[in-house]
Amino acid sequence: MRWRLICAFMAITLLVVLVQDIPLGSYLVRVERDRLATSLERDAFLLSGRAHHLLETGASAPGPVAVTVRDYGRASGARVVIVDRSGTAVVTSDDDQSSTGSSYLSRPEISAALAGQITSGQRHSDTLGFDLVYVTVPVLSGANITGAVRLTYPASVVDDRVSGQLRVMWAVAGTTVLLAGLLAYLLAGAVTRRIKRLQKATELLAEGNLDTRTEEEQGPPELRALARSFNQMADRLEHVLQQQRGFASDASHQLRTPLTGLRLRLENAVDAVDSDPDGARVMVADSLEETYRLQRIIDGLLLLSRADSRHVEREEVDLSQIARSRVEQWEALAEESGVRTVLDAVREARVVAMPGAAEQIIDNLIDNALAVAPPGSEIRLVVRPDRSPGSGASASGASGAANGYELHVLDDGPGLSEEDRLKAFNRFWRGQSTTDGSGLGLAIVQQLAEASGAAATLEARPGARGLDARVTFKAAVRT
Repeated sequence: MRWRLICAFMAITLLVVLVQDIPLGSYLVRVERDRLATSLERDAFLLSGRAHHLLETGASAPGPVAVTVRDYGRASGARVVIVDRSGTAVVTSDDDQSSTGSSYLSRPEISAALAGQITSGQRHSDTLGFDLVYVTVPVLSGANITGAVRLTYPASVVDDRVSGQLRVMWAVAGTTVLLAGLLAYLLAGAVTRRIKRLQKATELLAEGNLDTRTEEEQGPPELRALARSFNQMADRLEHVLQQQRGFASDASHQLRTPLTGLRLRLENAVDAVDSDPDGARVMVADSLEETYRLQRIIDGLLLLSRADSRHVEREEVDLSQIARSRVEQWEALAEESGVRTVLDAVREARVVAMPGAAEQIIDNLIDNALAVAPPGSEIRLVVRPDRSPGSGASASGASGAANGYELHVLDDGPGLSEEDRLKAFNRFWRGQSTTDGSGLGLAIVQQLAEASGAAATLEARPGARGLDARVTFKAAVRT
């Protein structure tokens, strides 16, 4: 991945350089040619001023003009030809002066200059066998044209100058691409190291190391977000696996003994069918009752598994209305046990809870209270604003001023010691060995409360027997 990032970064940089430098190179070539043409044109006019007297008088000895032309040719590298009005060379920059007296009238630029035109450009020289860059200007004497001055350069000289500038430009471009590659190497190294750490953490997690986590505060924002997502996934996976292991452990632990007892009763019933039909009937009835107990245990375990979820949708419910409904449902069963149910609730208590959690919490608390409440006693349900310090509840109990609401289920049973109250929410813990419960009721209450963002506690009733089972819910936020 590192090399792909480096190559991509360098390719983008190279593309930017090409897009910028190709037009710039063309511009430099054009500017260099124009600069040379302007320079040659300026020098040609200077030389035409020197040659003006020579061409006007027609002197046979060029004298100082020839020396000036040769010195200029040696200094600039240009070839100079001065012709008279007939196109015959009068002075050249050649050292041997072999071209003096030759006719240049066939050269188009000479003919144009003798016609009064200033010409410049590039053409191929058949005589020399290579391209020439030329500038030709007329030599004027008043309104008369007495001759012309031509300066020529081999086109290769101009090309060499332009190529030199282009080489410098492309060297800078190459250096830019290499520096971009070096920078990409450093950046890619930082990115890939972070990704490799995430990869290693993923591999460790896949191997079963559930405590594997990665740093969340290193690298660019995208990688930090990825690391946070990974850690959240690892937390969730660890929780789910622990939940599954706990469910399997609880199920195997609690179902092994009842199933063994059920199998033995059924085997004994089979053996006694012929010899003791009545005893066999009793054993089958006991076995049926044991299946009901097993069903309660399984239902409780499944409910606990659902309540263990950390990410559940919560909804707004009226705790007071739910409490009224559940009391009505339990009233008949409570009367059969000789126990009265009393409800003391505010008119409305809007709270947030997991769907169905409030009903199940109340049912489990009432069921537990009925199991220990003596005949002639009462079970009191209270729904009131949370009065703990800082809750914001008003003394009058107005629902609009509360940050939360308390659900209390109070019974007149034997109560629990402080040590037992701390253990009561553990799975399969039972305070009285004679009860037929599964030992999951309070554990379910606690898990449902936590899933709803609430808190469940057990407290001794001040100045009375029994327990105060309290669940504090958060108030729903009104918009």
